[in-house]
Amino acid sequence: MKIVAAKKLLKANDQLAEENRENFTRAGIFGVNIVGSPGCGKTTLLEALFGRLKGRVKPAVIEGDIAGSIDAERIDALGVPVVQINTDGACHLDANMIAAAARDFDWEAIDLLVVENVGNLVCTAGFDLGEHLRIVVLSVPEGDDKLAKYPAIFQGSDALVITKTDLLPYIKFDVDRVTGDMARLAPAAEIFQVAALQGEGIDSLAQWLAGKCPAAGL
Repeated sequence: MKIVAAKKLLKANDQLAEENRENFTRAGIFGVNIVGSPGCGKTTLLEALFGRLKGRVKPAVIEGDIAGSIDAERIDALGVPVVQINTDGACHLDANMIAAAARDFDWEAIDLLVVENVGNLVCTAGFDLGEHLRIVVLSVPEGDDKLAKYPAIFQGSDALVITKTDLLPYIKFDVDRVTGDMARLAPAAEIFQVAALQGEGIDSLAQWLAGKCPAAGL
């Protein structure tokens, strides 16, 4: 019987993730990993962001889902190159999946690669994909206690986007609690509040993201 330690597997993932990051950097591609629960609004957020970033960056998307291609079809409808990964039950993407999916793109035609990870606040926290930046999305309907319950995913992120803020008048959600918890877990992280369907808060998030992407020239 052979026993393989989880730490060994994670180390192998981290090594491949670093190779991904180096390859993306050499190609002039800026990688962003977007994580969050199912239904938090990741795809709607991307749709709004790409509208604001049009003409400033050349994006592509890797969509991660257990099954189906619903989100990938929405991205494709925008004219943005997209590759769908179906994990068939796995609760997260890993660096090997990203390396394989990224080969399907014309790297010379893109400079911003966004990974919309599988909806999950637990598994996705432990896997570096080779991104340069990680954004965690939290929607108002999920509640303001998620940072206390799932600290790792927030602690390892460079920005928190609070979505569906148009629902604040109707749902008990303490923004101050969330921002305070984020400041404690990830003091350097940026915090944005958006209502993507209404376009509220998208401009500031798009400006910040463009500023991080070297190809945007900002």
